[in-house]
Formats: sequence, C-alpha cells, structure tokens
Amino acid sequence: MPWKETTAMSLRIEFVQAALAPGSNVSQLCRHFGISRKTGYKWLNRFREADGDVDSLADQSRRPHRSPRRTPKVMEETVLRTRDTHPAWGGRKIRAFLLNHGHVGVPGASTITAILRRHGRLDPVECAKHRPFQRFEKERPNELWQMDFKGYFPLLNGGYCHPLTVLDDHSRFLLGLKACPDETRGSVQDSLAAVFRQYGLPDCILVDNGPPWGSGRQGRHTQFAAWLMRLGIQIVHSRPYHPQTLGKDERLHRTLKAEVISRSSLQTLDHCQHAFDSWRPIYNQQRPHEALNMLPPATRYQPSSQPFPDPLPPVQYDIGDTVRRVQATGRVYFRNQRFRVGKAFKGQSVAIRPLNQDGDFGVFFCNQRIARISLGQHNDIVEDL
Repeated sequence: MPWKETTAMSLRIEFVQAALAPGSNVSQLCRHFGISRKTGYKWLNRFREADGDVDSLADQSRRPHRSPRRTPKVMEETVLRTRDTHPAWGGRKIRAFLLNHGHVGVPGASTITAILRRHGRLDPVECAKHRPFQRFEKERPNELWQMDFKGYFPLLNGGYCHPLTVLDDHSRFLLGLKACPDETRGSVQDSLAAVFRQYGLPDCILVDNGPPWGSGRQGRHTQFAAWLMRLGIQIVHSRPYHPQTLGKDERLHRTLKAEVISRSSLQTLDHCQHAFDSWRPIYNQQRPHEALNMLPPATRYQPSSQPFPDPLPPVQYDIGDTVRRVQATGRVYFRNQRFRVGKAFKGQSVAIRPLNQDGDFGVFFCNQRIARISLGQHNDIVEDL
C-alpha cells in the first residue's frame, strides 16, 4: 500500500520494526508497504545510525549544505545597514550606492530586493505604487530650474512649515531647500537670493500659477516675477491644473516626505531646517537617482557662469524704444491713451515696441514681453502674457 503523507511517520516506524524482527524478509516487506528496496534500506540505515531514535525517520530538509551563490552574510548585513540608514531606498538605489562607494561583490538589484523582503524591510503596498515613466530633461545645468512649495505640514510646537524647493532640471540637483514660515514673496525672494549667490543665475525658472510667482490661472505677473525679469531670468508658468508640468519637483517632494518629513518629529522651523540641511547633501551627493543611471545629482551639476548681481544694474533699452514709467496704478500712457500693464511693475521703466500687426505694440520689461496693447482697443484693456 502506498504511504500517505498524513501517516508516513507511523508507517516508517512500523516498517522498521518489522524489518528488524528476527527472520524478516526486507524485500517482501517493501512490496507490502508499497516502497522500493532503496527506500526501505534508507530508513533502516538511518534508524540504525541514530541508535533507534524514531525522530531519524522524519523528513529532512532538501536544502543543500552549501550554497556557493548565496550572498555572503557580511554583504547582507551591509545591505540591511544601508537600508536602515536610508529606509526609503530600494534595491536599485542601494546597489548603486554600494558600487559608488567601492564595495566589492555587490549582488544584483533583484537579489538586494529579495534580501530586503526576506528581512521584512519592504512594504508590499508601497512597492506596488512604483511604476516607471518617461522622463524629459534640459540638455545642460542651469538651463531650467523648477521651483515650488511642497505642501505645508504642522509643527509639534505650533505653526506650519512650508518647504520651498529649487531643483535643476538637467541634473536633479537640489539647489535650495528652505523651511519657510509662509508662502509670501519676501520668504521666497530671500531664500532664492541665497541660492543665486551660491550657484549663480539660471536661464529660466519654471513655476506654477499661484502666489507668489503668479496671481491667477494665467500666471499674471507679480512683483516676484518682475524681480526675476530684472535679473534677466525668464519665468515660465506651468499649465493650469497640470501639476505634472513640474514633475521633477513633484517627485522630489515625494522623496522629501518619505525620507525626511515622515520619519522625523519636527518641532520648530529651526528643527526643520536642520533636518533639511542634513538631508540635502545625502540627496545631492550620495543618493543614486534612477533618471541619472543611478548616479547622484552632484555628478551632473556645475554652478552657473552668470553671477548674481548685487546691487542690480540699471535697466537699459534700445535707442529706438519708446520708454515709459509705470504709474502706481499699474498703467502706462502711450499716444494719448492709458493702458494697464500691472502693478507688479509700478515705478519701473518699460519699453513699447511695434509688433507685426498695425496698431499693436508689445510692452517689454527688461528682456521679456509682459503685455500686448492695441491702439484700436478701449483704454485700460491689455492682454497679459
């Protein structure tokens, strides 16, 4: 009779006892129990070697005594230690980090992921959220910066922190990370000026349409935007209701939350800034970035060759331009008509230049066109860009 799994142990004991009885026929017993002679003698020999211990008849592990391809224990400990230091990093980032820091015998990313999973370091729900997506980037550093506030969060001692982030589009280098008390022009301008002094000026900055860089769906100009124009920096607004336009900055915000904010008990703005200042070098110089072939952003960034001018130079226009000063009401007078260009430019000089269509003129502040006016329109009508 074949041995069933549920009665295997009792049948083996019965077989061995019968086979060891005086005058027993092992071959006949094997046929009776429905097993091969090889199996029968295996149980007999195992029982004898164990001096009659019935536990020797239990199933034994088929796992090999040696596993030449198994990751060495020292490397597993290194992987786990790296994960514990950076709890938001997965297999690919950990592998790149270890390779970048000269470790030898680093296993593949899938093996590292298996190590993390085996030791309970992975959350299945979080793992399911990660999906690859197509990326686009500028060709060189400082060609475009992305700037935005990450959603504010409460502090344990009261009040809120509004993290301001400034990111280079090409390298993903985190140029600025400031714990601001609010989202006002003063906070942003002071923080950005410090970034400009350290890294120079970019060609262009991408922002959304809300304050302080925009004042509506169309990103109408603000005093902060006028300040950037004054520095010769082009300001570009994202598409309304399309936060993915600032995709790299949004991705940075998720990383900031996962690696800093969610893992810290932040009490004050100073406490936040200390945590941000400690993490920013890790992000820039150590953390492998998947969009950069698992290299850290610092390997692709270099400061701008355009220094921050302090004080600002005077605004100059071409000889043929018609120059007007913007009144406190945000209007300019041109050919006996009054046109609104925005209070963001009050007290500033703007240039008025003819466009291709007769009667249409562009209003320029520094190098950027800020409005189009038409002599055929009613006074105070203007189209902001």
